[in-house]
Amino acid sequence: MHEFSYKNGSLHCEDVDLQALTTEHGSPLYVYSAGTIRQNYLAMSQALAGLDHEIAYAVKANSNLSVINVLRELGSGFDIVSGGELFRVIKAGGDPGKCTFAGVGKTEEEIRYSIEQGIYCFNVESEEELIEINRIAATMGKVAPIAVRVNPNVDAKTHKYISTGKSENKFGVDFEYIEGVYERASALENVHLKGLQMHIGSQLTSVKPFVEAVEKVTPLAVKLKEAYGIEFFSIGGGIGIVYEDALASGPESWWTEQSEEDRPLTPALYAEKIVPTLKESGLKILLEPGRYMVGNAGVMITKCLYEKKGSAKTFKIVDGAMNDLIRPALYEGHHEIVPVKEQYDEKVLMDIVGPVCESGDFFCQNRELPNVQPGDFIALMSAGAYGFVMASNYNTRPYPAEILVNGEDAKVIKPRQVLEELIEDELEALNG
Repeated sequence: MHEFSYKNGSLHCEDVDLQALTTEHGSPLYVYSAGTIRQNYLAMSQALAGLDHEIAYAVKANSNLSVINVLRELGSGFDIVSGGELFRVIKAGGDPGKCTFAGVGKTEEEIRYSIEQGIYCFNVESEEELIEINRIAATMGKVAPIAVRVNPNVDAKTHKYISTGKSENKFGVDFEYIEGVYERASALENVHLKGLQMHIGSQLTSVKPFVEAVEKVTPLAVKLKEAYGIEFFSIGGGIGIVYEDALASGPESWWTEQSEEDRPLTPALYAEKIVPTLKESGLKILLEPGRYMVGNAGVMITKCLYEKKGSAKTFKIVDGAMNDLIRPALYEGHHEIVPVKEQYDEKVLMDIVGPVCESGDFFCQNRELPNVQPGDFIALMSAGAYGFVMASNYNTRPYPAEILVNGEDAKVIKPRQVLEELIEDELEALNG
């Protein structure tokens, strides 16, 4: 569920009129609902209430300091994949002692920084990385906390670019090798075996892959607890969100009206299927949701600039582009697209495309949508995750602004970038 709906003919985020926001702040524009983030966090935490657990928000989904702060205030930990994300968490007031550091290519500088800051744990992705962390910790006179990421070879049946749990993916240590890695790690003097981690992929809409992975890996976690005294089992994230019919899925009534077969995966169903097995481990359970926390909590608003009718297609050309929201171009990500003003009876078949000089610069193709006209604004739903955080300055286009809504309050949490900011370092070098 989320806090976006039409009120008096205009799309609102909580109690803020998005048409008014575009008048004040222009477009493209990212808008996030703090209330939706809080709802999602509490729904997940309450579903897992029967477990000793901690939610570690995956910062890569949306790393704005104000978004991190909303989750920090709720008590969230953080799943990070770079030294830069750790830096962001600390600057947002987060506790590095509640951060787990994942990723296959941690640099020496990142490892040193993380040990200095006292992170909760490294999620180690290879034996070579394990040896390197041990070496670096020894030079610092420290003992580094580690968990090895196991690759359970479970097919999450998601897009190939966001699948992480099969043996052909670059992540983690193969299931059949993991016990040997722990045995050898136990002989290293400057690492402490603290846990076990897995993550099978992102945007999963069925509970079955989670059940398969948990049932396969939990006995391993128990064995490692008995042998090495590990204290936690991290089961990763990956719960999918609603991208199609995203606007309709806001009200609670929409969710309850769906048949059990059509109902999206929810924290309650997820917990119902996996908590009994996890309880048997006797370990603290870490969960690393990112998209679920913030995906449906954000929209990107863009303005229709022109209509171009060709012999084959009708194009609506907007001021947002693939550099602002790359998901459709990168892996054919779907976003529901709705007009900000609820005033269109006619629908036409169209492509919505941006101004970047790439044929892949589109938000949808061959989709029947309300016949918006030049000057009208549209909202791309479910843009709170992997939206702004993946933006670039391609074609020398400044970053859009980001706004966080709390009830009736709308706060700019990142101002729109201006051209002077975009080139100031290069100008200094040119004239230096």
